[in-house]
Amino acid sequence: MNNNFDALPFKPADILLPRDCDLSLWSVVACDQYTSQPEYWQRVGDRVGRAPSALRLILPESCLEGPSVETDIMEINNTMSRYLREGRFQERPDALIYVERTLSNGKVRRGLMGAVDLEAYDYEPGSASAIRATEGTVMSRVPPRVAVRKNAPIELPHVMLLVDDPNRVIIEPLSARTEEMELLYCFELMEEGGHIRGWLLTRELKNQVLQALNTRKDRVEQELDGLLFVTGDGNHSLAAAKECYERRKRMTDPAQWPGLPSRYALCELVNLHDEAVEFEPIHRVVFGVKPEELLDGLMSFYPSAVQGRGEGHVLPFSINRWSRGEITVTRPEAQLPVGTLQSFLDSYIASHPRARVDYIHGAETAEQLAGEREDAVAFLLPPIRKDSLFTTVVCDGMLPRKAFSIGRAQDKRFYLEARKIRR
Repeated sequence: MNNNFDALPFKPADILLPRDCDLSLWSVVACDQYTSQPEYWQRVGDRVGRAPSALRLILPESCLEGPSVETDIMEINNTMSRYLREGRFQERPDALIYVERTLSNGKVRRGLMGAVDLEAYDYEPGSASAIRATEGTVMSRVPPRVAVRKNAPIELPHVMLLVDDPNRVIIEPLSARTEEMELLYCFELMEEGGHIRGWLLTRELKNQVLQALNTRKDRVEQELDGLLFVTGDGNHSLAAAKECYERRKRMTDPAQWPGLPSRYALCELVNLHDEAVEFEPIHRVVFGVKPEELLDGLMSFYPSAVQGRGEGHVLPFSINRWSRGEITVTRPEAQLPVGTLQSFLDSYIASHPRARVDYIHGAETAEQLAGEREDAVAFLLPPIRKDSLFTTVVCDGMLPRKAFSIGRAQDKRFYLEARKIRR
């Protein structure tokens, strides 16, 4: 690690990049996407074939309830070790990588790949740490990720951190200086993922980033209760990294904690005010229910609820492609419609063991999933304003879980870079 960054929770890292392989087959989308569409992952598997790929190093969430999860995790860890033995990676020591991701809509999202210090991160509600979760953590989703990470020799990140930089002084200036940097990768991503390029920052540019981050850190200590970064994507993966680090600390002399590789997690830092950062709602599809009973339950749960659109939190729903409607909860206690809906769903799921909820990106996909089954209801939620994100986290603690998504599923981070997390 670069000692100049020691006072900051984001810093350069020894980054591994794949070599001697087709990067378009190596790089695959984040594991928490397409959870109710196993055909997507089957299609990716068919495309990758026997080629070296990050697909062999991750466990898609769509496979978490499969019959051979423990065997799958063991195979993932074995493949990681084999790739290291075979020299599949080239290490870039003490590196920051400037990333330009051209999304499926043509917009370019700019980011900075480095390591976050997990000592500065806390996902618990009411945290006062420099890095905080934007939404409630679904604790049932952390143990599977811990299971994958705890014995893994390397990590592959899909975590995206957001920084509130309205003047665009941290990341955006790098776009005009790419000719000074070494181009590390440039290729098309599969499955409508767009295009990605990455450059290695020079020492001068790292110092420029350092100064800009220090300036922002001083300002947020006065304006935002010390909140420097929030998790935009990958909150559960970052929570799993934190849990693994805390476990390692319990087995290690405190004097050695600063040098533990597991203390850090690789992630991409992105400006909240980047024009390509668009907040998309995450819709809910409830399976294993009788649709009419579920909707009646929603009306009963909120006595002030009325059929149709009114004043309050409007909750549109779709039972199939031809049956749509709206329920309005007047005088809601929650700040956002997603909070109103989630409170009801948590209660309903707890008393109906056969019911389950999935979190879906894209209204069309949610409606399609509900339309294919007689025991499903899709709830379609509105987007939230991104310019109020940091103040909401400071004032209210965090948003309801799965309140928003940055872009559509195909625009999520693709696995590409890696880092050793065990000696």
